[in-house]
Amino acid sequence: MQKSNHLITQDIKKLIIQIAIPSSVGMFFNTMYNVVDTFYVGLISTIAISALSYSFVVYFMLLSISFGLSSAITVYVGNSLGKKRISLAKIYVSNGISFFSFVSIILCIFGFLFSKDIFILMGATGEALDLALEYTYVILIGTIPMLIGLGANAVLVARGNTKSYRNTLIFGFFLNLILDPLFIYGYGIIPSFGFSGVAIATVFIQFLTTSYICLKLYQTDLFNINKFFTKLPNLRAYRQLFGQAMPASLNMFLMSLGTMIITYFISDYGYQTVAGFGIGYRVEQIILLPMLGLNIAVSTIVANNFGAKNFERIDEVVKKALTYGYIMSAIGVALLAIFGKYIIMIFSTDVLVMDIAYIYIVIESLIFFAFITIFISNSTLQGIKKPLAVPIISFYRQILLPSIILYFVVKVYHLDVVVVWLSMLLIVYSAAFFIFFYTKRKLTQKGI
Repeated sequence: MQKSNHLITQDIKKLIIQIAIPSSVGMFFNTMYNVVDTFYVGLISTIAISALSYSFVVYFMLLSISFGLSSAITVYVGNSLGKKRISLAKIYVSNGISFFSFVSIILCIFGFLFSKDIFILMGATGEALDLALEYTYVILIGTIPMLIGLGANAVLVARGNTKSYRNTLIFGFFLNLILDPLFIYGYGIIPSFGFSGVAIATVFIQFLTTSYICLKLYQTDLFNINKFFTKLPNLRAYRQLFGQAMPASLNMFLMSLGTMIITYFISDYGYQTVAGFGIGYRVEQIILLPMLGLNIAVSTIVANNFGAKNFERIDEVVKKALTYGYIMSAIGVALLAIFGKYIIMIFSTDVLVMDIAYIYIVIESLIFFAFITIFISNSTLQGIKKPLAVPIISFYRQILLPSIILYFVVKVYHLDVVVVWLSMLLIVYSAAFFIFFYTKRKLTQKGI
């Protein structure tokens, strides 16, 4: 363990750069990983892209719980390190990893039992349904190692180490470039797996990257593998992690459920619209996800400084993160407007699909500013252990308003799909406005 905690003493701007940039680079390559999958799936058929879009929504829904637990581990370990209570940090590390193990098994079983029913509810039929199931059943095998790796990485993030996970994502991207075509088309003794080859490549890569992250965790002095297998779970630590994780997990679950709701409604416009939405969503991620490195920087720095009671530094990190986020958002809007159509052409030559995807990304790129506001506010609330408002806002913007508004837009008035995109924009901005001022009030109550 380092003699002093640099997260509570070092210059805020320097810390944000040190934590956010490696994380952003990693997220960029993670996004490009998905882009590679979409590219090769697009070579198979438009229906295959549609199936991948359905699968992605369900897979993200299953993983939503893990994201909250990952955040909880980072916050509790970070708070403990900020208080210089190393033994307490070790308790949260070992129990966080074991908690992740239990959750991964449950989610895997749930996925095998209910994926088909969920796809049908989303509007998947025929070949699209068959392909979605083919992909999902394979990808679920990699759920367990992936979640354990996320748990291990949450500990590294609490220490300010985002480089290790970045390295795995870069490695995974380049390996995926080789394995996707290899498993789809086959070569030599390796048979052709077709569409499911994309999932097989992902599972193989997850096993490799998780092994690396677990090795990095083992090299810290926060995790003792012998005690991990000999000591019973600490129920108090489980309750605390669960209480912190639930709001964030519910938030992510509602986000995925919201995407399912949108997919359900746009299914009325045909499989080409679903494919266009899936492509547009991935292109949007290319610009949006790198910005999320700011979230990790905020939650890490806030958690450590909240534990150390350095409240003035919390206000500084929030203001600077928002400023950097808005600058990145403006650049992202310009990039998508100029180059978006060319990126879309990589995935599909279907004119209708291309037009739908381009209109989607042009409109939805304007949401970047609202997303940054929401994400930074959520990370701040997580860091000060006040996350309860996060799922409430998520329910408002992901479930309540979309269900009501899109019902009238699609089912009652049968308006153009562009109205769906515009409705989403207005809903997200209204949520961003509320969560921003709510977070300011909570910080004021804490004397920040």
